[in-house]
Formats: sequence, C-alpha cells, structure tokens
Amino acid sequence: MLTPRQSLAALLFGLSLLFFGSSAPAAQVNINTADAATLARDLKGVGLKKAEAIVAYRQKHGPFRSADELALVKGIGPSLISKNRDSIRTDGKPAASAAKPPAPPAPAGAVRPVVPPTRSTSPAR
Repeated sequence: MLTPRQSLAALLFGLSLLFFGSSAPAAQVNINTADAATLARDLKGVGLKKAEAIVAYRQKHGPFRSADELALVKGIGPSLISKNRDSIRTDGKPAASAAKPPAPPAPAGAVRPVVPPTRSTSPAR
C-alpha cells in the first residue's frame, strides 16, 4: 500500500503527464520527399493507404507547391490538412524559420561602408 506522500507524488506525476506530456511539437514532414511510411507515422489521420496515395499522386503530378494541394489526393480533405498544417512542409524548412535570405555578394571592387563604433552607455572610469 502507498503512503499518503507516495500517493500525492504519483497523482502529481500523472497530472503533469496529462497536462505537459502531449505538448511536444509535431514532427515536420516534407510531403515532397517523405516516403509512405513516414507520412503515415507523422501525419495525424493518415494511414498507410492514404500515405501511399499521396506518394502516387506526387510521382504522377510532380511536387506539391503547398499543403492545400494535398486536397487533390483522393481521401485527403480540408479538415485533415488543417489538423496537420503545422507539420506539413513542401520545402523542408520549418514555418518558424522566416529568416531573410543572405544578401548577394558585393560586386568586385565595391567599397564597403564604414560603420562607426557605437558609444558605450557605461560610465567612464
């Protein structure tokens, strides 16, 4: 039999799993490169049959340009796409990485501007 302290610890552990256990981010899936097994494993509501249909459609029609194009695959509807929108990638980059592309290199012989150093706000010694 558990002591009251052990019972409380078990209860708190169970509650923490309930509230925080499923908050792990979903896997990112590139629908243009993933195989059927990966699609079935990582997309909610997609079994092996639907995953194989996605791969077959991609092979016949070329890469998907957006997640919404999955609706063209038989058996895939708007609700399934919305459930998985945060996990679906068409370019392999996560949605959160909206970083700017690198600046093109300066032409040969171009002079780079000189940026003066910023003044320190710390008191002088």
